[in-house]
Amino acid sequence: MRIVYCFLTYLLIPVVLLRLLWRSRLAPAYKKRWPERFGFFKFSTADQHGIWVHVVSVGEVIAAVPLIQALSKQYPQKKLIVTTMTPTGSERVRSNLPKEIFHVYTPYDIPGAINRFLNKVKPDLLILMETELWPNILHACKKRKIPTLLANARLSAKSTKGYQHFQPLTKQMLACLSVIAAQAKPDAERFISLGATEAQIKITGNMKFDLQVPASLQESAEILRQKLGSHRPIWVAASTHEGEDEILLRAFKKIRLEFPESLLILVPRHPERFNKVAQLCKKEGFRLARRSTRESCLDNTAIFLGDTMGELRLFFGAADLAFIGGSLIPRGGHNMLEAAAFGLPILTGPHFFNFLEVARLLQEADAIRIVNNENELAEQVILLMKETNLRYLLGERCQQVVKANRGALENHLTIIEKLLCSGL
Repeated sequence: MRIVYCFLTYLLIPVVLLRLLWRSRLAPAYKKRWPERFGFFKFSTADQHGIWVHVVSVGEVIAAVPLIQALSKQYPQKKLIVTTMTPTGSERVRSNLPKEIFHVYTPYDIPGAINRFLNKVKPDLLILMETELWPNILHACKKRKIPTLLANARLSAKSTKGYQHFQPLTKQMLACLSVIAAQAKPDAERFISLGATEAQIKITGNMKFDLQVPASLQESAEILRQKLGSHRPIWVAASTHEGEDEILLRAFKKIRLEFPESLLILVPRHPERFNKVAQLCKKEGFRLARRSTRESCLDNTAIFLGDTMGELRLFFGAADLAFIGGSLIPRGGHNMLEAAAFGLPILTGPHFFNFLEVARLLQEADAIRIVNNENELAEQVILLMKETNLRYLLGERCQQVVKANRGALENHLTIIEKLLCSGL
């Protein structure tokens, strides 16, 4: 089955490159550093036998940052190699991690690219984040006796059904993993249903709960709040998608009828959409200020567009409440825990199937509100803007959920220590 996969993957390479070119129309970084994706890059032999951490894009980088920082302190003698698939993930690695961390794009899952990568790096351990499963990478690591950890592993019911269509390949792939560190019991059960063994599974919790808010970030957020207007109610719509921005803007028109001085910090998920969303806001009649151009946010500014990378937490710190995007449309939602760590009341649409366990914990604590459409969104934002005590209560509950569920990072470090010892 893997041979068929290899054949199809090679056939698809031209299509993948054409897609990179297509995406580079709006995000020029996609047409850069192509050789890295085929395993061509410079790497010192003195840095071999380090730890390879593979993440995909922004969300996984955020989850991996505390782990990478902890590994850097615990294993200072080992080079940390962090790979990403997207330019946004690459930018987040460079802006959030020390320069000593070696970053390169992940090799495509074809034998030639993977072998070139492994021949140069020769890692002692591969850590894959969340759901990043690549048959050839895992096969090559097992063949070379490189331990592999699927860290912070999660698997939705929808993804499980997708993997079931390729059951033989999925089972072979899972057999190559040394340990699957599942976020919760439902994730573990889904991996087992696909062919993983109970011996491979460790339930560790979700590392995203181990997020800490630095004092420096809180100070920067307070400064931003002053610039945006400390006297006005501010809400943030985070990681929004096409088709969702329109819903949010219609809701915001209703909110402005009650709170004409209110400000929306709108943060689209993908940078290639920044200009399009800016045009949409102006078309709908909103006065706009863009973060990227450092435009002043005046009293009559309605929307502050967060069109920069790596500043979402800063925007959370400057807001009174948060809506988490990708949830009013069936995209599966995004990470709610960054907003929760800041003590913000959280609103989400009904489509949060990628974060069911996090949502369950927040729901059990009565810390979030689920809205199904623009009317419900507007109603809840207006209510929370009016009811200061309710807003603070929900925010405190969110913070308590985050604090109560920390500890996954230490669980992962224990597993990693055992894997490194077994690989020596």
